Amino acid sequence: MAVQYWGVRQPGGIMTNPIVAGLKDGFIVSCQALANEPLFGSDMMAAMAVAAEDGGAAAIRANTPQDIAVIKRRCRVPVIGLYKKHYPDSDVYITPTIREVDDVVRAGADIVAIDCTSMTRPGNERLDRLIAEIRKSFPETPIMADVSTFEEGAAAMRLGVDVVSTTLSGYTPYSPQQPSPDIALVARLAALGRAPVFAEGRIWTIEECLRCFEAGAHAVVVGTAITRPQEIVRRFVTRISTQMQGFEG
Repeated sequence: MAVQYWGVRQPGGIMTNPIVAGLKDGFIVSCQALANEPLFGSDMMAAMAVAAEDGGAAAIRANTPQDIAVIKRRCRVPVIGLYKKHYPDSDVYITPTIREVDDVVRAGADIVAIDCTSMTRPGNERLDRLIAEIRKSFPETPIMADVSTFEEGAAAMRLGVDVVSTTLSGYTPYSPQQPSPDIALVARLAALGRAPVFAEGRIWTIEECLRCFEAGAHAVVVGTAITRPQEIVRRFVTRISTQMQGFEG
């Protein structure tokens, strides 16, 4: 049976895809590992996803068709799928073309995340054409726009995406370069009232997570602080080393 596309009205009058609506006030865990990292591999990421689900995660964000497929078999919660792929003529790498979208959807992703920054796309493709092609080919799949600035988020909303995420703030050369989450961006985008906004990027503490919700986030996504132990350990070691040097001084 076909999903009613804009089926749930959120507070403020936003009409939201049912899958996205179900993630309201949810905590989402991003389970990703690169090829050079210790936990790389679909079995490892699926185990991480199961642990996150057992802990109460509302959804999982996962990279590559292989990881998505295994996680879908082992988890009941929705999976936000993406496929990081680099093209020589573009800095866009999060599900950059319809080919990666096709791979992600066929792997079973419930939502597809795509780069919606203003950077040049592979083959100089226009973002509006990619979104139109996704709608035509996969009309029941919600689109998440990963953005880095307010202007990109507002533009993605005008193009009719289902949800905007602040994933790439700080990861494009023209967005704010800061160690903390871009809560101001969450607040500005949420205030538009045009589409749900997910907070993602450099969220390390429960306090930061709650601040994102207070700023108007529909849901919050945390990855590295939970699923990349080498980075968690590095933060401890760096802080301890700095503190001990202060004592010695």
